[in-house]
Amino acid sequence: MYMKKVLGLFLVLVAGLVSCNSNDDENGITIDGITITDDVDCCSAEEALQVYRFLQGVSIIPELSVEVDGKYNVYAYSKTGSLHTGYNELYFVATKKISGNYVKNFEVKNITPLMYMTQMNMSHSTPVSAGVESFNDGYLAVKRGWVSFLMNSSENGSWTISYDVDVLGSTGGTGNVNITVDALPDGQEWLKTFKVGDEVYVLSLVNPTDWQTGTNAIQAYVSKKSQPITTPYALATERFTIEIDPRMPDMGNHTSPDNVALTRQEDGSYVGRVNLTMTGLWRIHLTVKDAEGNIVAGGDDLKDGLSSLYWDVTI
Repeated sequence: MYMKKVLGLFLVLVAGLVSCNSNDDENGITIDGITITDDVDCCSAEEALQVYRFLQGVSIIPELSVEVDGKYNVYAYSKTGSLHTGYNELYFVATKKISGNYVKNFEVKNITPLMYMTQMNMSHSTPVSAGVESFNDGYLAVKRGWVSFLMNSSENGSWTISYDVDVLGSTGGTGNVNITVDALPDGQEWLKTFKVGDEVYVLSLVNPTDWQTGTNAIQAYVSKKSQPITTPYALATERFTIEIDPRMPDMGNHTSPDNVALTRQEDGSYVGRVNLTMTGLWRIHLTVKDAEGNIVAGGDDLKDGLSSLYWDVTI
């Protein structure tokens, strides 16, 4: 309720063409008991409106939100307020406790998920983004990173996650917080692993729930299992090409034309195009090639002529 009250206040300020960096009122502006004062660390009214609009499409993760030095609140969000197997985007917003103003410049780092495997009495981490960066270059008050969970929570294993934060010189963090990672619904499988020699790589498919029939941009990340395995898995530095062959297993494995292989981008992601001609379950078979064009995964384990390395997506 407090966050909604603050966000509503920013909308009122925008409507009045008043910025929280404005010098029009030396004593500040008080609405509904909250005073917005001159503050160089705070967003302009336009930036605050952008944050407000963005936050309408995500939900808070209460267990990952933290107070820092008694002066700031850092709130964590995901699309649904929950976490699931595979790729999850995480968003962070910091506010000043005294005013509710958004803070533009803060840093989230060292995101460390850990799964404790009950029967094996050991822990391992999972792929994590290279950093937590501003969500949009036009404003700085929302930071974005991601975690790709290898498996869901169950009686066989449980997850914790921690991160550190620096807000205007004040440091804090969550410590190890217990979280629940849900299994994906049937017909969705967005994470696969493959080996090259002794190295293990993880293929994380990004947000296929946004796909529709027709041509879609397809994005993924390739991470490399860390040593020790309790260290978050970083993006692989090797450059691969990921060829895709989408099929509908419930429709005689028919395919679709005009697909484009995923290639590595400057930000470390892999991007291509996939054409899905109708709704239903699509099994996207994968063939991974190294920088020299040699098949390193998905080529020597064919079943009925199709790679057994695949993502499942139902649209």
